[in-house]
Amino acid sequence: MTGRQSLFGVALDALTMDETVQRCLDAVRRAEQIEIGMVNAAKLVTMRRDPRLAEAVSGCDLVLADGQAVVWAGRVLGVRLPERVAGIDLFMRLLAAAETEQIPVYLLGAQQAVLEKMLHQISVRFPGLRVAGSRNGYFDDCDQEAIADAVRDSGARLLFLGMTSPKKEIFTAAHGKRTGAHVVHGVGGSFDILAGVTRRAPLIWQRMGLEWFYRTLQEPRRLGRRYLTTNAAFLAMTVRELIRRTPSAPSANRSH
Repeated sequence: MTGRQSLFGVALDALTMDETVQRCLDAVRRAEQIEIGMVNAAKLVTMRRDPRLAEAVSGCDLVLADGQAVVWAGRVLGVRLPERVAGIDLFMRLLAAAETEQIPVYLLGAQQAVLEKMLHQISVRFPGLRVAGSRNGYFDDCDQEAIADAVRDSGARLLFLGMTSPKKEIFTAAHGKRTGAHVVHGVGGSFDILAGVTRRAPLIWQRMGLEWFYRTLQEPRRLGRRYLTTNAAFLAMTVRELIRRTPSAPSANRSH
């Protein structure tokens, strides 16, 4: 596996999408357990003030650059990240592979109505997919162990968590191994997108690193201030790190 690269003190796996998918399928074939952590600009900012989130992400077996801004920051700072590995794209690739190889999956997250819509869309897109079980993402902390046991009892080998941060990271850190799933992947709002509740940015917006802005246009009151604040903080983080890494020019000798 490709070595890890350090960015803002976080160890990231310098993998392409194809390499990541292969790593996940190898884990299933070898009956290994891997937990996937995804980071974008907002999460890297949040991790600096949320030690529990930082610990949960850093403890994952694979930590991937979910945001284009993370890849760009890496280039500026001399950290090699070959490409963005978007959580939703990895989700779709793994669903396709699971259908082909008959790998059972479990889908945990979202509101019940959204989950049902997504399950219908998945059944249309991947008719041969083995869905071992599903559950909405609204539960109390005291229910987490029982839910992890339900995933284990289902026989699922891939577990997808359609929950927001830091809930999905904390669940993964606390109960990922207990689920028995060989791959645990937190996919955030992907369930909403597949269900048709929210729209994903067009490809050109994604390539320009403006997916956050497209989401803001859909939910300006909820997301506008959050994204502006975190993006500004991420830019400041990058500038500070660039200054820290840039060697100072040697002082000229003066004769007295």
